[in-house]
Amino acid sequence: MSAPGDSTPCMLEDSEASSEPEPSGGLTVAIVKEQGDWGGFDHLEQAIDAAASALARHPKAARALGAEAGVVLADDAMVRQLNATYRGKDAPTNVLSFPFQTPPGGVPEDAPYLGDVVLAAETVAREAAERGIVPTAHLQHLVVHGLLHLLGLDHASDAEAEQMERIEVEILAMLGIADPYAEPLA
Repeated sequence: MSAPGDSTPCMLEDSEASSEPEPSGGLTVAIVKEQGDWGGFDHLEQAIDAAASALARHPKAARALGAEAGVVLADDAMVRQLNATYRGKDAPTNVLSFPFQTPPGGVPEDAPYLGDVVLAAETVAREAAERGIVPTAHLQHLVVHGLLHLLGLDHASDAEAEQMERIEVEILAMLGIADPYAEPLA
């Protein structure tokens, strides 16, 4: 779960976007169905919207209020290509975040665009199966994780990782999702 080193927003073509971005408690999320088999994730769009809404209600995510973000549903091949291009890592990963940067000379908009979160269907499903968790719950965790990256949080140091994980756990609790970082019971 990591963000690319390059902050270039992900520009995708020939995609199937949901007709209207769903309002989510102050954070508007546009869901783009790009590639991959997302059939194993129950109530996909509602789950993504619920994760974004919970994030927007968290005190540490106040910058998300009135903002917009994109969630791109991709497959491992697409994420692998993006990961190689922007991070120099020729492998798929579960989530990539591409924070938006205002172009030089550009004017920030009233409702800022935070950027794009790109998810890999096969990796997300495989990780959920390996961990014995509901795929949709893992998806929601990764949406929250990716959106936090768009808000500037990171996990490069132990202190940053602890802070980011604590916020993730608090947001996931709003969704009724157990702490994904808790040690499994023996």
